[in-house]
Amino acid sequence: MYPPQLDYLLRLADNALILAQRLGEWCGHGPVLEQDIALTNISLDLLGQARMLYTYAGELEGQGRDEDAMAYLRDVHQFRNVLLVEQPNQDWAFTIARQFFYDAYNFYNYKALTQSADERLAAIAEKSLKEVTYHLRFSSEWMLRLGDGTELSHQKIQTAVDELWPFTGELTAPNTTDEAMSTAGISPDLRNIQPLWQQKVAAILSEATLQQPASAWMQSGGKDGRHTEYLGFILAEMQYLQRTYPGQQW
Repeated sequence: MYPPQLDYLLRLADNALILAQRLGEWCGHGPVLEQDIALTNISLDLLGQARMLYTYAGELEGQGRDEDAMAYLRDVHQFRNVLLVEQPNQDWAFTIARQFFYDAYNFYNYKALTQSADERLAAIAEKSLKEVTYHLRFSSEWMLRLGDGTELSHQKIQTAVDELWPFTGELTAPNTTDEAMSTAGISPDLRNIQPLWQQKVAAILSEATLQQPASAWMQSGGKDGRHTEYLGFILAEMQYLQRTYPGQQW
């Protein structure tokens, strides 16, 4: 178990890193060049956020681990990302729905983090907020284009929404780390983030002529180190070079 503040920083960093890795899989495979480049840029934004957070986490831990060690030398059970971000791309609709659900949470969370009692974390949030705002605008616009587009695009994005919905609850469901950080004034209370997320998601789904799933059952465990099989495959690819040739530097 990590101390609460380190655990929280790693969660933020792991969310950004794993989603960046997923989006990076689209590089050279986007539906059109403009969107290929857009997703790559979002991936790089997330990677930059992860680097700042890992660097701070390493300093807080005090064991000499830098950003590379945090990213490449931890095992699956040591990652704290939510389950949503490790779900496969599948197709463009799944990628957009996953991104939108995460972006809606990430925007309100980072906006609140700019007021964190942790000045270093508040500065990281302030620096990242402009990027996070763009991410939400990008994914929201694509939700509308797909939902209110052709019959096929509507069907595909509705399927993505339905299948990814059970992974969204974990975004705003507090665990013990969230409770400790909220009490300390370091992070926002997720119970305050939840209605903002729900309102934004409901508004975009309605405008996109999409149905919000009725199921209240949600997956969980990622924030506590219990992951789907997909994370292992992501890390096997992402960590291969560092694990095979340990200690190498750029």
